[in-house]
Amino acid sequence: MRELLQPGEFASTVTVDLQGPKGLIKKVRVLGPCRSQSQAEVSLTDTFTLGIKTEVRDSGDIAGSAGGRLIGPAGSVDISEGIIVARRHIHMTTAHARKFKLKDKQIVRVRTLPPRSVVFEDVLVRVNDNYALECHLDTDEANACSLKNGSYVYLS
Repeated sequence: MRELLQPGEFASTVTVDLQGPKGLIKKVRVLGPCRSQSQAEVSLTDTFTLGIKTEVRDSGDIAGSAGGRLIGPAGSVDISEGIIVARRHIHMTTAHARKFKLKDKQIVRVRTLPPRSVVFEDVLVRVNDNYALECHLDTDEANACSLKNGSYVYLS
């Protein structure tokens, strides 16, 4: 469907439905490229809809996480794990990390702009020269402070 800001990543035209023990979330966009394991990053509100329990985790840390069913155009598949609430994080290059005096895996705070200013703590810094500078929050958090794709935040 379109390229994402992170180089080589894209939003597919394909969507799937994500089913948990108590509910269903329809039209979840598939992101690429393909990974070695399926992972669905959901908000805390989504966990209630699905009827699952999961804790906040670093993206990719799916061992022992909640499972569910992915229902797509070619059928369905049950995954025993892979549904997580992703930890807030910032992607940046080594040059950005040097400029901001940060290191990979450092924890920082991020402040949003008015009119609904919020300070998010426990934001993981992820440094890789293949990354574009971008802060990732879940939908609940972004909506709470009126952020949209392309909004600016401050490191604090």
